[in-house]
Amino acid sequence: MSENHLFGAIRAAIPAPGKALALLADGRTQTYGDALALSARLAGLLVARGVKPGDRVAVQVEKSWPALALYLAAVRAGAVYLPLNTAYTLNEVEYFLTDAEPAVFVCRPQIAQEARALAARVGVACVETLGADGEGSLVDAAAAFPADFADVPRGPQDLGGILYTSGTTGRAKGAMLSHGNLLSNALTLKDAWRFTADDVLIHALPLFHTHGLFVASNIILLSGASMIFRAKFDPREALALMADAGSGATCLMGVPTFYTRLLDQPELTREATARMRLFVSGSAPLLAETHRAFFERTGHAILERYGMTETGMNTSNPYEGERIAGTVGFPLPGVEVRVTDPETGHPLPDGEIGMIEVKGPNVFQGYWRMPEKTRSEFRDGFFITGDLGKIDEKGYVHIVGRGKDLVITGGFNVYPKEVEGEIDAIAGVVESAVIGVAHPDFGEGVTAIVVPVPGAGLTEEQIHRALESRLAKFKQPKRIFFVPELPRNTMGKVQKNILRDTYKDIYRNVA
Repeated sequence: MSENHLFGAIRAAIPAPGKALALLADGRTQTYGDALALSARLAGLLVARGVKPGDRVAVQVEKSWPALALYLAAVRAGAVYLPLNTAYTLNEVEYFLTDAEPAVFVCRPQIAQEARALAARVGVACVETLGADGEGSLVDAAAAFPADFADVPRGPQDLGGILYTSGTTGRAKGAMLSHGNLLSNALTLKDAWRFTADDVLIHALPLFHTHGLFVASNIILLSGASMIFRAKFDPREALALMADAGSGATCLMGVPTFYTRLLDQPELTREATARMRLFVSGSAPLLAETHRAFFERTGHAILERYGMTETGMNTSNPYEGERIAGTVGFPLPGVEVRVTDPETGHPLPDGEIGMIEVKGPNVFQGYWRMPEKTRSEFRDGFFITGDLGKIDEKGYVHIVGRGKDLVITGGFNVYPKEVEGEIDAIAGVVESAVIGVAHPDFGEGVTAIVVPVPGAGLTEEQIHRALESRLAKFKQPKRIFFVPELPRNTMGKVQKNILRDTYKDIYRNVA
């Protein structure tokens, strides 16, 4: 083993040191040569701070150019990169530092004092700071190190990153992703989505999540392409960039919220998006209505795909061919997907709903320091995703919900997505979320939380009436509640655990 598996591939893909990699909001351009130099200085600093191959580098910072270079530096130093959501409190961060035992913790300058006290308490030897504008001790200290670095050899099985699952039930688990996992998935997606050095991606996703870091950034790096690098998504700016021939923008990767916010802009037209090649959506389900509305306005069919923290991307709607709203397309090359009976594990025929299981070079190495949990999540080499779905007669994969979201009412299984689809089709409904709530007679009562169009005047009775002829009685919600918006995490996923907690007592006095 003489080279660094992931970074060696990134280095080999660089078209020229002077090629633009990141176009920043302040007008500066950072080249591939700049990325090599800054990541080398940062890698030298990490090693000087005691980071050895396999050590974890925990990072909780705002999105910035040096933050991206820090990821590359950790890979080059042979470390395991551990990004943390910027929304986590220090109380929450304590769990991750205790569990992962990183050699270095990089945090925002404004919490440096508290972070150093926490690090001393849990045994993290080094704390550095990095601000949104690149300020802080990290970049300052790195300036003293050379602009070249002998990359630490790492093989396909060596860990490149740990991503903690959201931990909505039980404690968060660290998904261990190897160099081989990360590289194979990025190369597969590069080919599947036809990325080349001519592409310019509007990159407005966070870097602490697999979508913005291991999908978007790695694809661009391995394509020798460029990205318009933004800390946050601004729909007006995104539209201006799409319409501006000078920006060179060709692609956007986003969460569904990006697309609903774009649809709110009157300037979203076929003309404005004529230079764009591809729109990708993921991290949360895209409403079929959003897919249709976007196509009607722009002529572009959003490409929806399906992935997980533990696996990277598993399936994708086709680049060439029909992108069907409400589906997540076909298994990616090299990835196997099967649907099994959740109780027995026996494979189910096409069209039947069951547990989605996946197998392939993208699937993670297991959960950090949780060997028993890891063993329980695999069957015959397939990872049991926890997602319920089906494969239709054309081979398209459909996700119908999380296994824990399945509602069992009176002995009958109800899949929330089916009920949500019918509610969302009712005039005056923006979107809905269906959950199971403890019920004294039925075990669980099907319960709908609905976001109405402002001023629509919808009532519970109107929705009940609309569903009478559309759903079997056991699938119909026993109660319907109206809210201005659904609770979501930073990647746009509806947090049904919060809804279940909010409405947990509504059937308590039902006889």
